[in-house]
Amino acid sequence: MSHGGKPERPATAPGHPGKPRLGHHYDTYEQQFDSNKLGMWLFLVTEILLFGGLFCAYAVYRAKHPEVFIYAHYFLDVNLGAINTVVLLFSSLTAAWAVRAAQLGQRRLLVALLTITIVCGCGFLGIKGIEYSEKWKHGLLWGKNFDYEALHHGDHTGADDHGEAAESGETADHGTAGVADQATPADPDAALAEGTGPTATGDATATTSSAGEISNIPASAMGPPGLAAAQMVAEGHGSLEDVPRNVHLFFGIYFIMTGLHALHVIVGMVVLLWLLVRASKGEFGTQYFTPVDLGGLYWHLVDVIWIFLFPLLYLIH
Repeated sequence: MSHGGKPERPATAPGHPGKPRLGHHYDTYEQQFDSNKLGMWLFLVTEILLFGGLFCAYAVYRAKHPEVFIYAHYFLDVNLGAINTVVLLFSSLTAAWAVRAAQLGQRRLLVALLTITIVCGCGFLGIKGIEYSEKWKHGLLWGKNFDYEALHHGDHTGADDHGEAAESGETADHGTAGVADQATPADPDAALAEGTGPTATGDATATTSSAGEISNIPASAMGPPGLAAAQMVAEGHGSLEDVPRNVHLFFGIYFIMTGLHALHVIVGMVVLLWLLVRASKGEFGTQYFTPVDLGGLYWHLVDVIWIFLFPLLYLIH
């Protein structure tokens, strides 16, 4: 008994003789593993909720401003995004293989696989850094940082690539034709009499054939305002005056989602480096490999998130 009347606590918690690295509050390694893995899954669910909110924001803005996303996605390098996807998929393979090596007690193989996974993470961040530097150089940023002046002068890489037709005078012709096709005749009766009235692809609900017969079949639904113009400009067949407004919305979402993902990649690399140091000391074996398994789970989450980001930002238009 202590002087205060309370029982004295032991200086150290009771352990398990002959069972190193087994917590005193666990009876077996299996119980420790299952408990730790459940905790890791609960943590990963919170991460999914975090990115789920960003995916919802993407869906809302994509639905409200489709012309912005169609236009702006042309400024992303699909090749670099695809390379990063392959790099992360390969790193996911090596991470899963590392878990198996830890379970089998293959120390050297475990160290090699963890090293390869870390190198893949460095490669991913390096490629992403190249993309970010290009966006920064050309003012393709978020909010007020977006350089609309450079966009209208064709200073952006994407604008130069897709606007070559504009420099040769071809852009003006296509842009004028696009506007003329969607224009409504000033005198519809005269147009019908001449057989040049609105067609089934126009805005009117009634169409006419070459014989002057009027059809009661409604015209096809038109896309959102500016959608066709945005695609024409992005593909080099429109005028830069038709660039959709609020292009910075896309790049705001792009930098938030990819930046947060890159931060998770960095955290994952720190975890893998910590595992590498411990693996090199021979701390993992057939009975104790829980940290490697949990680190691999976190790295797989990073890979899965990118698998969704790549098509949403780079491919869908």
